[in-house]
Amino acid sequence: MIEVTEVLRRLSDEGVSIWLDDLSRKRIASGNLAELVATRHVVGVTTNPSIFQAAIGSGEGYEEQLADLAVRGVTVDEAVRMMTTADVRAAADILRPVYDATGGRDGRVSIEVDPRLAHDTAATVAEARQLAWLVDRPNVMIKIPATKAGLPAITAVLAEGISVNVTLIFSLERYREVMDAYLLGLERAAERGLDLSLIHSVASFFVSRVDADIDKRLTALGTEEALALKGRAALANARLAYQAYEEVFASDRWLKQAAVGAHRQRPLWASTGVKDPAYKDTLYVDELVAPGTVNTMPEGTLDATADHGVITGDTVTGGYPRARADLAAVERLGISYDEVVTRLEDEGVAKFEAAWQELLDAVATSLAGKGVGGE
Repeated sequence: MIEVTEVLRRLSDEGVSIWLDDLSRKRIASGNLAELVATRHVVGVTTNPSIFQAAIGSGEGYEEQLADLAVRGVTVDEAVRMMTTADVRAAADILRPVYDATGGRDGRVSIEVDPRLAHDTAATVAEARQLAWLVDRPNVMIKIPATKAGLPAITAVLAEGISVNVTLIFSLERYREVMDAYLLGLERAAERGLDLSLIHSVASFFVSRVDADIDKRLTALGTEEALALKGRAALANARLAYQAYEEVFASDRWLKQAAVGAHRQRPLWASTGVKDPAYKDTLYVDELVAPGTVNTMPEGTLDATADHGVITGDTVTGGYPRARADLAAVERLGISYDEVVTRLEDEGVAKFEAAWQELLDAVATSLAGKGVGGE
């Protein structure tokens, strides 16, 4: 067995849980996921509509199940749900030993509610219940977007004892609202007599997309000051999010929940694959090391980190003044932070909706090709 690389071990020792941002039936069936758990210190998996679109859209590994679904005459929506939940269930079984060893902290596999429901609170809650029932594993996390409609859904789902991965967080204000929704969910779960120690949550704060958007605007300005700020906004935003996390989870409101066994909602760094080739490909790993965090990486970023990541200890908590200064400098150049993060949230939901529709279309074609006109 290959040894876990020293860099990934060091990252884990710093309190960063390494999750893989990808899943496919091929990865499960080939033993690759189990190998990553054994050799790359992977202790969780995240999925999203784009990941499933790429996996199932390829058709590889899904032929037999598609044939069975076609014979049953299921709808396209049901077919997609049966395939995605089967993959998540299998991945959860692979990660179950990690879940048991960490008391439920890690060993988690996330599956997202239908992105078309992102602005419908009641439908999101119903979908979350259904997904938790379909996967039927204690180490599943249901992903709910941090839209305005998503916030009360997050609270309601947590109040039922279902663990939640809150996704598509871009703004510091929305992140505070997410933490508030989490605490309210715990309070309501406690009122119902539920064991809070069984409820876990992460808050997925997106990183690289912030730089991709703001860097484009800085390049357009073209001044020396603007160009000097490239590649700094996303890290600044994430570091200030961690500062907010430290504040909220030191509050009296939180301490009351901690006293009865509740767990902190950990920040999860998402979208950590570097989009600008001019930047080091491990930028959003090396520079976002802090205790009690999760970094979910595409496999390319995971391999790059294992090969040449530089882990030098905590690279977050000492950087708050610089982070505030960097975001203030961006604002002074006429780039509106609020406008950027609002647009990124809207675009994030739209991209997942588009990927989901592409997946539905691909499965519809497959079902029709097997003699069924799926709806």
